[in-house]
Amino acid sequence: MTSPSFLPPVTAPAQLDATLQRQGYAVLDAATVGQLSGCAPQALQALLPYWDDLPPDNFLKDGGRYRRRRHSCFVLDGERLTQAPHRAHWQPLEYNALHGGMQRLFEPMAPAVVQQPVWAQLLRWLGHVTSALKGARPWYIEAHQFRIDTTDGIGRPTPEGAHRDGVDLVAVFLLARRGVKGGETRVFEAGGPNGQRFTLAEPWSLLLLDDARVIHETTPIQPVAQPAYRDTLVVTLRAGAFQGEDAAAPAV
Repeated sequence: MTSPSFLPPVTAPAQLDATLQRQGYAVLDAATVGQLSGCAPQALQALLPYWDDLPPDNFLKDGGRYRRRRHSCFVLDGERLTQAPHRAHWQPLEYNALHGGMQRLFEPMAPAVVQQPVWAQLLRWLGHVTSALKGARPWYIEAHQFRIDTTDGIGRPTPEGAHRDGVDLVAVFLLARRGVKGGETRVFEAGGPNGQRFTLAEPWSLLLLDDARVIHETTPIQPVAQPAYRDTLVVTLRAGAFQGEDAAAPAV
């Protein structure tokens, strides 16, 4: 793994809510994720082998073979977390110019992942963070396991480019980074000129984004050794409904 060019601007635990309110995003190191979520580091690390069993993403419109993923949905109402029936992932073109308007039905996350107590604990914590930012309400959660590799010589974590997701909060956990250079995270004000760039490298470090206020992207990765890949867990939380359920979502 190459050394990050720009170290992430890590937020102190006590400053998380204020930082999200002030600038629309915050970066947490792994120790802070464990401290604030109450998730034991060994329990989080036990999830990582499940990223070795992700099927290919067959919906890439650029014809790439560099992305593997799984996707499942949940509803968090107070402390009650339930897994929703398996459904397609849908975004409007407004938020995803490349893959918007498509009903993309990915393979679900493995039961061995979502049945672990640490999984529910992590999602409940993200619900608390979102409620502190937006006000308490039920949250419609989509979870995406991603592996971006260099099968094509280059891997694109965000082939759609700089974007918003159409949700209330986006959580991007960096889980593994092996044999690659690149993969720089970039966050920009949605309505202004300011931005920041940094590289997430520590397993279980986290970028939190107020999706209404910021645009984000991750630059392509290239191999410097083998194997060469970047693993992430992306969790989005949205009020009201899953995307596509509160408006007509045409099947493509």
